[in-house]
Amino acid sequence: MSIEGPVAGASCADPHHCITCSDEGVPMRVTSVDDTCGIAVCVGERGSAIEVMIALVSAVRIGDVLLVHAGTALTRLAPA
Repeated sequence: MSIEGPVAGASCADPHHCITCSDEGVPMRVTSVDDTCGIAVCVGERGSAIEVMIALVSAVRIGDVLLVHAGTALTRLAPA
């Protein structure tokens, strides 16, 4: 019997991708914030805008750069 797929302790081929969904975190700049709904509109480096849930990051402001994965802001990135 062989086991296929991710195994505990195995190293990931690409550490920049989520092992669960093969997606990656993307830096995005906040262009508007709706604190009531917990949503921000963010723009990626290719210029595409998406709505992002911001419940995990405190005090999100216009101009912040967030690390976004699967439509959710995971953290605020330090300015370059």
